Amino acid sequence: MATFELYRKSTIGTCLTETLDELVSNGTLSPEHAIQVLVQFDKSMAEALETQVKSKVTIKGHLHTYRFCDNVWTFLLQDALFKGEDIHEQAGRVKIVACDSKILTQ
Repeated sequence: MATFELYRKSTIGTCLTETLDELVSNGTLSPEHAIQVLVQFDKSMAEALETQVKSKVTIKGHLHTYRFCDNVWTFLLQDALFKGEDIHEQAGRVKIVACDSKILTQ
């Protein structure tokens, strides 16, 4: 099963990558094992978001830029407003990357 590597740029993904790089540099972990850990991280993040997140959020804002390339949508919003069950958050700039999860199972 293929996975997206989008979550590696999240805070937890960046920390994991930096830690793995340090372990490989120290000789504690082989590069092959580090890659296996990153692949498992990608799978686990996708599965957790699919099965454990039940919240829905509405996003409104000014669409500054959008693009579609390689089955990936990228939206850049300005003055975005996030509305959830108990939250209303305003953000100056937001980048949303959306991928078709159906291609993961192909």
